[in-house]
Formats: sequence, structure tokens, C-alpha cells
Amino acid sequence: MIWLGFAILSLIILSPVIWAQRGTVMLGRRESALALYRAQLKDVAEDGARGRFQPREQAEAKLEIERRLLAAGGLAEETITGRSGFSCRLAMLVLVIPILALALYLPQGAPLLPAAPLAPRIQAAQAQMMQDRAMLGMLQAKIATLDPKSDQARQGFVLLGNLEANLGDASAAADAWGRALAIRYDAKLAKLQAMAEAVAKQSTQSGAASP
Repeated sequence: MIWLGFAILSLIILSPVIWAQRGTVMLGRRESALALYRAQLKDVAEDGARGRFQPREQAEAKLEIERRLLAAGGLAEETITGRSGFSCRLAMLVLVIPILALALYLPQGAPLLPAAPLAPRIQAAQAQMMQDRAMLGMLQAKIATLDPKSDQARQGFVLLGNLEANLGDASAAADAWGRALAIRYDAKLAKLQAMAEAVAKQSTQSGAASP
């Protein structure tokens, strides 16, 4: 099905070129030479009538052009129609363009995956946010019942920071992770807390700069 779509798209793109090239005729070597020399004879006659050539110069030029005209008449006939040549090129383009497009698409694309409309994804994100907020309240209530210096409280503060980060509150996440670090230090958690503080500071500065 995807091949058909690519082929139709290629034809649509190439349709102006096809229309512009309809009925075009390409002259071969013999016909081109004859047309050129006949035009030159006409130019020499017109220039001679205007006095741009001396009679002798005009006669010599005419003789030379007629000699070339006779020589061109002996060339083999090579007249071809442009339509057949263009049709071949068009057929190649119609075949090659979808193949190239498919070759570029397949390494990164996933044509077999089902469609993912935006509305259901927004609804799922909103539902997840509501669930996280509910868990946030429950976790805060649970931490309040624990010894503030215990490992259980530390783990609760780590989870609280994760939830706050998921909800987009970098300042609250940094505060929760800071409390966990005060109970017991962890290098990885310290990096997360520093990043959250930087994000919160940047957000504060951006808000202060806004009118």
C-alpha cells in the first residue's frame, strides 16, 4: 500500500513536467545543421540588403554557407521525437523515486505500528498526572509518620523527589532529594539534586525576566 502512495505522489510531483513536455520534438544532427545554415543564409541576405556587406563579401559568405548546407544534407537522418525519450526518463523517475523514499524511510520508520492519535495520548498523560498527584499526597502523609532520620524516611524522600520531578516541580524535587541526602549521601542522587536546583533557578530567573 505504501508503494502505491509513493507512486501517486511521484506522479503528482512530475505532472507539471509531463504536461510541459507533451508533443516535444527533438531534431537530430542533420535537421539541426540544415536549420542553422538556412537561418545563416537568411541573415546574410538581410545584412547585404542593408549594406553591411560588400557584394564580394556577401557572395563569399553565401558560397561558404551553401557549401556547409550541402555537406549537412549528406548527414545521416537522426531525427527523434522527444516524447519517447522523455517517457523513458519519466518511467525511470516514477520507479526510482519511491524506491529511494522507501530506502530512506525504512531504517528509521515503523510502518507496521498502529496509529497514535494525539487526543488519547493527552488523556493518558492527564490521567497519569492525576495518579501521580494522588500518590504524592499519600507519600507525604506516610513520610510524616516516619522517623525523619531513618532509612525509610530517606527512601520516602527519594520517591517524593521522583514524583515532584515527574510533575515538573524542579524546586520541590530538589528539596525532597536534599532531605534524603541529609540522611545519607549518595553521589548519583546529589547530581540529580544539583540538576533540579539548576532547573528551578533558571525557571525563577525566566519568570522574573518576563513582564
